[in-house]
Amino acid sequence: MEQNKKGSNNLLAFSVLTSLFFMWGFFTVLNDILIPHLQSVFKLTIFMSMLVQFAFFGAYFIGSLIYFLISASIGDPINKIGYKNGILIGLALSALGSLLFFPATYIHLYWFYLLALFIVGLGFTLLQIAANPYVAILGSEESASSRLNLVQGFNSLGTTIGPVIGGYLIFHYFAGVDAVKIPYLIYAGIFLFLAMAIFAIKLPRVTSSDEIVEGFGALKHRNLVLGAIGIFMYVGAEVSIGSILIRYLGLENIAGLEEKDASLYLSFYWGGLMIGRFLGSISLSTMTNKLYKNLLMIAVPFAAFLVIWYLKGLTIASIFSIFLVLNLVSFYFGKSKSSRTLMVFSLVIITLLIITLSSNGVVAMWSVIGIGLFNSIMFSNIFTLAIAGLGKYTSQGSSILVMAILGGAIVPPLQGYVADMLGVHLSFLVPIICYSYLAFYGWKGYQKSKIN
Repeated sequence: MEQNKKGSNNLLAFSVLTSLFFMWGFFTVLNDILIPHLQSVFKLTIFMSMLVQFAFFGAYFIGSLIYFLISASIGDPINKIGYKNGILIGLALSALGSLLFFPATYIHLYWFYLLALFIVGLGFTLLQIAANPYVAILGSEESASSRLNLVQGFNSLGTTIGPVIGGYLIFHYFAGVDAVKIPYLIYAGIFLFLAMAIFAIKLPRVTSSDEIVEGFGALKHRNLVLGAIGIFMYVGAEVSIGSILIRYLGLENIAGLEEKDASLYLSFYWGGLMIGRFLGSISLSTMTNKLYKNLLMIAVPFAAFLVIWYLKGLTIASIFSIFLVLNLVSFYFGKSKSSRTLMVFSLVIITLLIITLSSNGVVAMWSVIGIGLFNSIMFSNIFTLAIAGLGKYTSQGSSILVMAILGGAIVPPLQGYVADMLGVHLSFLVPIICYSYLAFYGWKGYQKSKIN
């Protein structure tokens, strides 16, 4: 790789990308708020309401498939136009999709909202293809997982704040036609502002010095192919649980919460990802001072406990602290290895889902919410394990992995269908299947070898 290795330039680039990760995390989780809103407005079944995720994450598949085919026929587009230009195009598309919410509120057709989300999803596809590998190669390969976990931590800060602000704006502050029109106009403005800021900043130029080879070379790598399935399973399960959580917490035998109150607990689910990702950035780093590393690992959940205590009281903080301790212990068993940590976390989530299926009330409620902590490191760990050793096929491999975000389009409607047939409670059988595969990938599936 040819890149500017000046620390200050890399630090500036990393800071800019961090704000980008925050924003698309904030926007993505708003789908969880949009689903119950549109379900109420258009009188939809659970399956039909989950088409919100189908449209949004389906765009990842379509956009990435187009990118992959172009890459295979004429060479990697991002390598030709640069990561910065790829990010700018992605932000422009995201702004366009957000602006379409304005006419959608007047046309008042469900499919038009889905079209707007599809265009935003296309923009996010380019952001994912460009930004994730950019973060990974802004330093050593050994610390790539740590850097991705750190920016994903800020992504999760966006997903934590999103349900609170989005729930307040859509369910409380704005009414009627303005419930989504005004918020999404604001989001369009933020995307445009980010685009102008990134355009004005000089980012390090990172391109491949190797000859660009056309064809499907990335698919010869076993760790990439199985990793793509892993991304499909992970994103599908994570999004599906988040999408159905508000409805699940509304069940009388679980918590009986109204939508506005349930959206606050949804922030605990996504907030868990934030805490876990910050822990992952420490655990998977190349930090040599063991004492300092362990103290930081303890400081993060302790700080989270104090914040929750201050905001929500000692009872909720104490309940959540059980999962914080379990998360720390799981990192210990992961031994700072991406693959092992992925396997351990997957097994913990399977256990939590089994507890959810076999219980009701507070136990079932918090077992699902606690899953967020263990979802934390999965995307970044799978991503870095999957692109390891790809060399000149890294961007092509990245497009395949982003294509696999299709899981977010397929699994939520599948769980919604099961929920319509068997009930919301039993629908959590669907993510159990997904996490079982992830346990396999962390155990054996990540290992590198060429596919003949």
